Parts: sequence; structure tokens; C-alpha cells
Amino acid sequence: MELKDAVAVVTGANRGLGRQLAIQLLERGAKVYAAARRPESVDVVGVIPLRLDVTDEESIRAAAGVASDATLLVNNAGIFTGTPLVAGDLDSVRLEMETNFFGPLAVTRAFAPIIESNGGGAVLNVLSVLSWLHPAGSGAYSAAKSAAWAQSNAIREELAPRGISVSALHVGYMNTDMAADVPAERKTDPAEVAAQALDAIEKGLPEILADEITRQVKQNLAATPTPV
Repeated sequence: MELKDAVAVVTGANRGLGRQLAIQLLERGAKVYAAARRPESVDVVGVIPLRLDVTDEESIRAAAGVASDATLLVNNAGIFTGTPLVAGDLDSVRLEMETNFFGPLAVTRAFAPIIESNGGGAVLNVLSVLSWLHPAGSGAYSAAKSAAWAQSNAIREELAPRGISVSALHVGYMNTDMAADVPAERKTDPAEVAAQALDAIEKGLPEILADEITRQVKQNLAATPTPV
């Protein structure tokens, strides 16, 4: 997909990776709707702030009505609560699923007909190395991202006949607010991840493995699990 003159909707565009994606899409010649629950928090010059809460169907419908010229959807908005599945608060587990799985699905369902009517385009789902790596303390997040991986693969097949490609971005810990309290030896620069993701969209790649830990984990998926 050619990003020059594309019309992109980026959810969670007010900070972190979403903000970098919005900036770099502008630099590549795209028109950008920078979506956030609080559009006044968007500070990127040149974008069009757009109110969108991925857990609110009415908000999604209203955003789709505004961004009716979209050709690219970036499902970036998400949360991380650090909730384990058994001992953790069940409402927090549900919130992770609502935000990280059902949210992107609802936004994709709203924008797929728009992208198709505008001649086709692409969807990028921002996932995680924790789609495949499942530490107990992040069980809710891992479960939601695993489900979002399956979602990406299924809708890729479903939307291909409609002229819409689907890419899934997997990345470890980034130097963002979401991972600020996570101890990690190295956190990837979100600007670097954004550049990789946009290059992959232009090439039509279905999957982006943005850092070494993600590539290692993906390579080891077929390994025999180690007993606990």
C-alpha cells in the first residue's frame, strides 16, 4: 500500500507508539486522523484530532462518520493492567479483553466498509510478544493479545477479497508510558518500531517482528514447553 496520500486513522495516537505512527505517517504524505478518548490530548501538529473510545460503540460510529475517507486503520489503542488470570480481579481481566480484543474488532468492523468503499487499503493491528509469551503476572494481557493475534489472522483472510490487507505488529517492551514500570534490560524506541511497521504496510507484509526478543520467541513457538 502506498502511504503517500493515504488517509489513516490511528487509535491511541496521543502518546507512545501511536503518536510516533501519526508523526511518521504525516512525514510520508498521509492525511492522519489522530484518535484518542480525549482528542484535546493530541499534540501532533498537522493531524486531525478525533474522539474515539474503542470500548464505546457510539464513539466508534461517530468517528467512522467523521473519517469517512479512511484507507488505513491502525488499531493501536490498548491497556495493560498487570492482572493474573486466577488471582486477579475478574473485572480487570474483562477490561483487558474489552479494550485489547473487542475494541480493535469493533473499530475494524466499523471501518472495513469505509476502506473498501474508498478503493481498498490496509489494517494494522498492534499486538505484542506476549501474544506468544505468557507470564503469569500478565495473564490477562497475554490472553487478550493472543486472541487479537487470532483475530488478525482470521480477518486477514476475510478482508482480502475486499481489497484490504491486514498486518500484525508484534513487539516487546517499548520506551513508552505503558511499559514505564516494567523492568527490562532494553526497551525499544517507539519511533524505530513505527518506521518498521509503516515499511511493512507499504510492502504488504502480514506480520512484523519488531525486535530481537520477539523474533526469538516466535522462532521458539514449536519448542516443547518447560515443566513448571
